[in-house]
Amino acid sequence: MTIFKCGVEIVRDIDMQMFVYKNESGKYRLRKWVIALLMLLIIGITGVLVLMARWKPIISKKLKDGVYNRSFQLYKLDFSDMSVNLLTGSIALHEVSLIPDTAVYNNLKTLRVAPANIFGVKLKKLELNRVALLRAYFKREIEAKSIILDNPSINMTHYTVKKLPKEMMEDKTLYQLISNRIGSIDIKTIKIIDADFDYINGDNSRKLHAIKHLSINVNDFLMDSVSQFDTTRYYYARDIGFELTGYKSVSKDKMYTMKVDTIKGSALGKSIDITGLQMIPMYPDLEFSRKHTYGKDRYDLKFNRISLSGVDFALFDAKGELYANALTLGPAKVNIFVNRELPPPPNFDKVRNFPHVALKRLEIPAIVDTVKLNNIDVAYTEYNPISQKRGTVYFQNLSGNILNVTNDSTQLAKNNHAVANLSALVMKTSRINVQIDFNLTDKNAAFSYNGNVAPMNMQVLNPMAKNMGLVEIESGQMQKATFNINANAKGSQGSVHFYYTDLKIKLLKEGEEGMAPKKKGFLSFLANKLLIEDANPTKGKPARSANVTFERTPAASFFSLMWKSVFIGMRETVGLGAVPVKTPEEAMEKVKSKKEERQQKREDRKKEQEKEQG
Repeated sequence: MTIFKCGVEIVRDIDMQMFVYKNESGKYRLRKWVIALLMLLIIGITGVLVLMARWKPIISKKLKDGVYNRSFQLYKLDFSDMSVNLLTGSIALHEVSLIPDTAVYNNLKTLRVAPANIFGVKLKKLELNRVALLRAYFKREIEAKSIILDNPSINMTHYTVKKLPKEMMEDKTLYQLISNRIGSIDIKTIKIIDADFDYINGDNSRKLHAIKHLSINVNDFLMDSVSQFDTTRYYYARDIGFELTGYKSVSKDKMYTMKVDTIKGSALGKSIDITGLQMIPMYPDLEFSRKHTYGKDRYDLKFNRISLSGVDFALFDAKGELYANALTLGPAKVNIFVNRELPPPPNFDKVRNFPHVALKRLEIPAIVDTVKLNNIDVAYTEYNPISQKRGTVYFQNLSGNILNVTNDSTQLAKNNHAVANLSALVMKTSRINVQIDFNLTDKNAAFSYNGNVAPMNMQVLNPMAKNMGLVEIESGQMQKATFNINANAKGSQGSVHFYYTDLKIKLLKEGEEGMAPKKKGFLSFLANKLLIEDANPTKGKPARSANVTFERTPAASFFSLMWKSVFIGMRETVGLGAVPVKTPEEAMEKVKSKKEERQQKREDRKKEQEKEQG
């Protein structure tokens, strides 16, 4: 008030002086009003500055006390300075930190009311724009256009906590807990821009994940007596969206680099979209495999897109259960490399990696109504240490649907089968269609599959057959192949129908030191004349079919079990049923014997060279 009184006296003095000296001349009357208005403006600005100076500590204390009290003294808000603009309703906090009190948290854990996660936040600046300051002060209603956190550092620490029984917990909404202090909160937009996010296991202080360039948008946040029961909102917001860009990390074993271009999600849209996911091996194929004592598959993956739709975020947050209408994978490229010179891990049964067995090991209950595969190119390569060559089988444009993918006990009680209907282009020429029925609850990992393969010039199989099986197909035209097989962890049984004409083969002998394989001329002649039927059906005879029985060993993978069952049926149809198929263990013994033989030859050559030089 003193400032305003002084201002009035100044204006009065100016007015009297002008009246005395100029006696209301028009020219000086205008000057009088201009000076008076300028002085009033100066007074107003001075008053606002004084009010701002007086409001700053009040607002500062309200903010700090509010955070401290409303968090049950768990969090302390601190900042170095505050900028307040009453005219625009803007507040900026500088050098902000939100620090949890571990002593208070441990006490809450003892009382069994502690949250599972606590947060530590640091940032240079926090902006609140167009805040209705008078409304907040007098009516206890917080209203703002936006809150912006630019480039914050966020630590989220997760603890294993015991909770009180539900009947002992006070069932109140968040609004009911704060309503005695705040009438409502209405914020149009909350933005967290380009955050660094660390996820830490509080039980052992180990960093589980570190994420950079994370942005979060919260739209239309409203907390009042009505919105607290609005089921269309998620955490009182109309929508919560997030975006992660440029994610990159190294796997725990230091053998892969993981990259993601973007990850986007929306609670309102019930969606998560991932673009540019890559799993890149650190080393070339053979070098990669030889860094391990035992055989380990090498993966080179690139998914252009992965998307989840119909995600129930509320269920995931409340119970840790994942439910989605659909998971779409692809377009993508998948390259798998296996080095057959290395033995499998001891006492390791690859049945644990069968798809429906691995699904059981998922740490959270999950239900995905439909998994959609869209244009996935798969290349499976084996290195044969006998031939010292690589053989590759290609499945291009793998597409189709898998229904009822779940490990949820309630869903499994209703339907314990997942059914896949898939198609692909084999070796870039022939279409294969297959249906796989997975029994999701069977103790022996039971599944069945049936399908068909379209016509094919069988010579296209040579890049795989020559290097992996030391067999070359000189000629042969497949009309079609069909199969119907039941399988589990122990093996498979079923039938294979294989129709073809003009089949002739060469049996090959492995080349030494990486040289090309050589033809076993006499054995090839005998095989073509005495064993192999050059057509099915042969002229004047009914078509032959094969009943397959295949005993699986622990080293056989899911893919190996499937294709070997069909392969055995095809071998029997062409007349090679009497020739036994080696198990992975038997093949490894032959590899071991061949390596010893080659090593002995190298030592013998070295001794001969030393004699010649001596």
